[in-house]
This record gives sequence, C-alpha cells and structure tokens, in this order.
Amino acid sequence: MAISLSDEQTLLLRLRAQRLRLPGSASATVAQVVKDVCGLQAQDVPATALAVRVRSVGLTASDFDSARHHQRSIVRTWCMRGTLHVVTAEDFAWLVPLLGPHFILQTRHRYKQLGLDEDTCERGTRTIRDALAAQGPLTRDDLARHLTAQGIPAEGQATIHLIRRAALEGVVCIGPDQGAKPTYVLTQDWVGRDRAPAPEGAQAELARRYLETYGPAEPGDLAAWSGLGIGQARQAWELIAGQLVQVEVGGGPAWMLKTHADRLHEPPVPVPIVKLLPKFDTYLLGYSNRDLVVGSQHAKRIHPGGGLLYPTLLVNGRAEGVWSAKRHGKRLEVVVEPFAGLTAEIHHGLEAEVADLARFLETEATLSVEAPS
Repeated sequence: MAISLSDEQTLLLRLRAQRLRLPGSASATVAQVVKDVCGLQAQDVPATALAVRVRSVGLTASDFDSARHHQRSIVRTWCMRGTLHVVTAEDFAWLVPLLGPHFILQTRHRYKQLGLDEDTCERGTRTIRDALAAQGPLTRDDLARHLTAQGIPAEGQATIHLIRRAALEGVVCIGPDQGAKPTYVLTQDWVGRDRAPAPEGAQAELARRYLETYGPAEPGDLAAWSGLGIGQARQAWELIAGQLVQVEVGGGPAWMLKTHADRLHEPPVPVPIVKLLPKFDTYLLGYSNRDLVVGSQHAKRIHPGGGLLYPTLLVNGRAEGVWSAKRHGKRLEVVVEPFAGLTAEIHHGLEAEVADLARFLETEATLSVEAPS
C-alpha cells in the first residue's frame, strides 16, 4: 500500500529536492546548482541569479555572471514550456533537441499570423545563422536588419519568433548582454555541441530529472513543468517506472524516485525554513497547480495574472507573504509584506535571508516588515 503523506511531509520533500531545505555543499558551482534543479526560469536574469542564491551557499551574483559569460557553463535559451531558462551547457545538448520540435509545432499558427510559412521560417534560420557566423554576437535589431535585407518579414514580433525558432532548433542561444539588450550567438561558437541521447533516452532522462527536482509528483505535473502534452509525459513516466515508488499526496497518487525513499523517514525540521524566493521562481512553476503552496485567499497576491509571479516569502514550503527590494544609494531595503503575523523564529530566519541577500549582491541591506495585509 502506498504511503500517505501529509501536506507538511510533501512540502518538506519538495523543498529538499529543490535545494531549498539543504542547499548543498559550499563548494557547489553555479552550474551544479542549475543542473541539480534541471534549469531555472530566466526571462528576468537578476531574478534567476537570486534563484541560484536561495539554493546555494557562498555563491555571489558575480559568480552567476561569470558562469554565463566567461565559463559558459550555463546557457540562456528557450527551453521548458517554450520559455526562457538557464540550463547547463551539458543539459542543453539533450533538452533542446527533445523539447524544441514540440514548441515549434505548437507555434505554427502564430508563425502564419506573422506571415511566416515554413519556407520563410527555414530561410529565416539560415539568415540568422549566416549573420551570426559572420558578425555575431548580434542584437535583435541587428538580426531584424539582416532578415529585412533578405525579404523576410521582421516587423512586430516576427523577428523574435524567428530567433526563438532558431534557438528551439539548437542553432542559436543568448550570448553576452549589450547594455540592457541581450545578444544572440551561434550555439556551436558559444558552448560547442555534445552528442544528445537518443529520443527515448532523453524522454526517460527528462522524467527522472524532473522527479529528482520536484518529487513527489505525478505525470500531470511533469507536463505542466515541461510543456509537453500529458500523453508524452505519461510515456516518459512509464520509461522509468522501475525506478519509482508510489506515495499518496492529497488523496491522490504521486511518485518519487526509489533513491529518495529514505527521505520519507527524515524527522521534521526543528526551526522554520524561511526563504525569499525571487519572482518567477521555479518552485512555483513546477506543478500543475499551486494549491499546496499558495492559499486560495492569497493566490492573486502571488500570481496576479499575465504570466507574473511575484517574489515570495516562503516558510516551510508555503507562501506566507510577498517581498520587494528598493535601492537607496548603495543600500538595499528589503520590504516584506506578510499575510499574517510572523513568529520570532520566522523573523529571525527572515533576517538571516536578508543578510545572505546582501552578501550575494555584495551590498548592504536592511529589512522592513509591514503590517499583515
């Protein structure tokens, strides 16, 4: 009979899987952190850096920038759900070939709306590849001029959709920033190319890595996180069925890796686990719903719509408030808006988080806690 987990047990297991309960060794690199969580949401790069902070010990924002631009051990590109992520260069080699064709297929209607038939998309990829081979890195505006010169639509959203398509094909990725603008580079020039696993191997690896980072979970959660259809998610699940142990979460079936089964017997944590999650944090994006983490009465405070996910005060895996940071010269003021009163232990944990945020950003920081609202 499957072990029935309480909500508290489920959350602690997920925090452990996400490096939010035990952030790991102080010797872990940025790439190791990114690999351990199979990529981080990255439409907002400063938030991505903070997602590394909350899952690590001793790393700094400068380490994150170095991993992106100098070591090139992590790559920013379109990946899970067809959205921007940072993944390791190693994982890029199999994740993009596995997921990219699915999102290209999903975007066919939008391509047509933009006047981009299949032949035009192929010409667009060739034009982008040739321009970057000759002159890269290039910005979106630079690439738009090259596309226009070849008679390829580049107005409105056409250029970014063609860049995204080339990225989903594994041809390009995001390179160094040019001021506030990203540039694009050829993948083979930026990180090289490693041989990807066969498709079946990649599907199995996706399911295994997902459960490594998000378990206990079920196939619908994998579909929501990856962007694959539920049928594909179930197929991937079946490929690793022998590696799984079934549990019960919220009255329904869920699964964990057998290698994590010993975590079912770990004792409760003696003090609250307090974390300041950045906006768009992957912990809030990894499941088909957020009911276990975010109470319905506060859901709009965290996820107001329009694709936004606000920075979240997390206590023992549950959203207990939102926060923001304001610059005052060289000093950072962290403003926390809790949903309810904070105990002395939680406040102590919050102070430790603010101190670590200051260390990560190599600045000074102060904490302001507003009245519950």
